[in-house]
Amino acid sequence: MTCHYYLSFCAILSILLVPHSVFIFAASDPLPTTIHLPLSTPNVSLHRRTADYRGQSNLPKAQMPLYEDVFGGYFAVRLSVGTPPQEFSLLVDTASTVTYVPRWGCEQCGNHQDRKFQPGLSNTFRNMSCNPSCNCDNERKLCVYERHYAEQSSSSGILAEDVISFGNGSEFAPQRVVFGCADRETGDLRSQRADGIIGLGAGLLSIVDQLVDKAVISNSFSLCYAGMDLVGGEMVLGGISPPQDMIFSHSDPSRSPYYNIDLKGIRVAGKPLKLNPKIFDGGHGTVIDSGTTFAYFPEEVFHAFKDAVIKETQYLKQIPGPDPSYNDVCFIGAGREVSELSRIFPSVDLVFGNGQKFTLSPENYLFRHTKVNGAYCLGIFSNGNDATTFLGGIIGLNTLVTYDRENNKIGFWKTNCSELSKRLPSSSVPSPPSVVLPTGDFRIGIITLEMLISVKNLSIKPNLTETVMFIAHELEVHNSQFQVHVLNSTLSGDNYLVRWAIFPAESSDYISYHTAMDIILRLREHRVLLPDRLGSYQLIEWNVEPQRTKNWWQRHRVGVGVSILIAVILFFILLGISLWCIRRRRRQTLGAYDGAVVSNPKRLWHYYLRVLA
Repeated sequence: MTCHYYLSFCAILSILLVPHSVFIFAASDPLPTTIHLPLSTPNVSLHRRTADYRGQSNLPKAQMPLYEDVFGGYFAVRLSVGTPPQEFSLLVDTASTVTYVPRWGCEQCGNHQDRKFQPGLSNTFRNMSCNPSCNCDNERKLCVYERHYAEQSSSSGILAEDVISFGNGSEFAPQRVVFGCADRETGDLRSQRADGIIGLGAGLLSIVDQLVDKAVISNSFSLCYAGMDLVGGEMVLGGISPPQDMIFSHSDPSRSPYYNIDLKGIRVAGKPLKLNPKIFDGGHGTVIDSGTTFAYFPEEVFHAFKDAVIKETQYLKQIPGPDPSYNDVCFIGAGREVSELSRIFPSVDLVFGNGQKFTLSPENYLFRHTKVNGAYCLGIFSNGNDATTFLGGIIGLNTLVTYDRENNKIGFWKTNCSELSKRLPSSSVPSPPSVVLPTGDFRIGIITLEMLISVKNLSIKPNLTETVMFIAHELEVHNSQFQVHVLNSTLSGDNYLVRWAIFPAESSDYISYHTAMDIILRLREHRVLLPDRLGSYQLIEWNVEPQRTKNWWQRHRVGVGVSILIAVILFFILLGISLWCIRRRRRQTLGAYDGAVVSNPKRLWHYYLRVLA
């Protein structure tokens, strides 16, 4: 469950109720396997250490793209449920134990990016009948679940069993698992784009536990998040051979219901913070959770850490944060290049109980200021009165984190997560091509898309403009911030080749990197469904062009136009006043002249000159 940016402490821990249901799953394959899932089609413009990674080449893997990024709130994977498969976007969460999707007909569920799950369309769907091992509905017919999260959101519905597949790259057959079909969502769950949650936590209903019980995978999984400004990374379900220089910490499963490490101290620029090591054992201890964006320290630890970082960056000017409602610690003067942050901000060491230390890069505790270019803010906050030390997704940027549940330890290895798949053992199924977009100061001015649209009935020519507008609406880009135009279309065989473009509206000026990436990925992964009268589509080609530099007239034409309009209005107002004054003076002076003056043209001309004077 995602804990979004700037939530209060009650939104920090994605706490699920301990499941009461107990199920026994039959083993279907005596040989444990490994599922390898890339977290998206990454941008690889940043370069980090490139040491070779040696995994277990004898274990098969399955690859599938994940998308979003830690600062967008979460990483998500696309899984298929049912036969034939129905695809869903599921938030990756190590603090959750239940995997769920919203069920068709759920009026109290949010409007997410995919259609809700339709059990009636799946040939392999089966409800979990009421039994002594589960919580039952009021009619004592079906097993139900209800999960409440600390940020006051919740999910509830029935428990069911169906086939879940892990993408086309899976080297083993889809597996039957128990999951939730939500009939009700509250809080942030209703508003998030992801359809549901894939639970990686420790519990009988967890996807990991179910696959381990079936002997499909070994008792381990790993996450590797792409760095700042990038989208992607890797997720590995199953055991891997750890790199030789991976740093491990003991993880005590009896310590708390969440994954934890044995943290004993923190060093900033090599200098230890003056803290009692026991402070990291308070509450639930030091918890690792992929479903939360930032890190949260106990009050005393936070202030010690903040003061140490400020001391090491005295030459940087501090500025207010992006949201005045929060007292963020932000710095300006470090530049925009993430690769240069290590020369400016200090390194931070996490010291474990076994004496080993894992070094965090600045991108593991900083985030970009959303309103000031070249400014960064601390991504570590106070946990208030709670004694738990909480490490969210920011700690895992460009870090392979291995949850070795078999040996009760968690490992950390600094690497370039965008390129991790190249060093993992190759799969028999090639990974999809990467989507690479420029980052940094690059601003996107136009997205050009070329699509092949199939039509069920060629005798009826479709309204391609209407079709493109429908796609744009499904992509959530057909609104006041964007303009959508069909550039041209041609008939190619039995299909229409349509070239169209997305422009920023005048008020928006440019398209953000994350918006462009989301549009391209959703089209490439066929996450937009066309109306029934049309067949399908295929994204043939896409291109992004930078924001064009406007000349003086383009930048100031509105102001110039307003100025001209005001000048014209003032001119006519002054002209009207002048004419009124002329008529009035004429009436006042007309009595001083006889009719002869008026009848004489020469004298009449002198008369008007006198009036105007």
